[in-house]
Amino acid sequence: MSDSKEILAVGSIAFDTIHTPKGNRDKILGGSSTYFSVASSRYCPVSLIGIVGNDFTDNEWALFNRYNINTESIEVCRGKTFSWGGKYNHDYTTRDTLFTDLGVFENFKPTIKTNYSSPILYLGNIQPELQLDVINKIKNPYLIAADSMNLWIDLFPGDVIELIKKVNIFLLNDEEAMQLTGLTDLDKIADQFLSYGPEIVIIKKGGEGSLLAFKNEKINISVVPNTSVFDPTGAGDSFAGGVLGYIAKFGINNPVDAVVHGTVTASYTVSGFGLEKLCMIIDEDFNNKIMDVKIT
Repeated sequence: MSDSKEILAVGSIAFDTIHTPKGNRDKILGGSSTYFSVASSRYCPVSLIGIVGNDFTDNEWALFNRYNINTESIEVCRGKTFSWGGKYNHDYTTRDTLFTDLGVFENFKPTIKTNYSSPILYLGNIQPELQLDVINKIKNPYLIAADSMNLWIDLFPGDVIELIKKVNIFLLNDEEAMQLTGLTDLDKIADQFLSYGPEIVIIKKGGEGSLLAFKNEKINISVVPNTSVFDPTGAGDSFAGGVLGYIAKFGINNPVDAVVHGTVTASYTVSGFGLEKLCMIIDEDFNNKIMDVKIT
């Protein structure tokens, strides 16, 4: 672990209200960088860039402290922490947004308070203008990985393309990939993204697993079979945390194993509400799940 690279991550920190067929939760800790940092902290040191309101309590800070997540670059402002509510349908195939209250996140401008030495930089799915701003503020990152989302693809497609050209690893889901390219063949989409410059492209396919593309390789990686889904919120961020945590610890030369680790990590997230199961990973169980993932 002492040889691990540090990860510097930027993204949202939020309070989530979740309604699913298996239950409801009100105002639980969430946000893209929260899920990502807890997932990746199993492998390496993690620092966060973000913003919260003065309604963020000692209980929330305690979770970051528990995982030795560096919060020096999290800004605390007067006002409310970003909050979001979502309701999943009976088979989790669709999700309706019940409310979005950006709070202090509305005027978020990433501030970096520490000098980081060649970190892995992870750009969660915030506005691409902010992602590009962070890239310009970090000197000599070891590598840059970024996620995106349908809102930014809809509003700022040109900025998203510009972002792809500046990163080593690009992640997004299949619907977003089709939206951005206008194509439906995921292999062709992956080739198009790779032509922009990333070394690795990962297209997430929900319950169908993920497509990993690098060099001349296209590899399909399944989900963990027989996983009971309670709450999919944060699964993609946890997946990214497992992928990049593995790379931080073991290097970038085996992206297949990295994606398998991300897949298994995400399986814990969906198995409970919020961070419940992600915070209960046992190494032996994790290693058993790795053996169940199919690679084709």
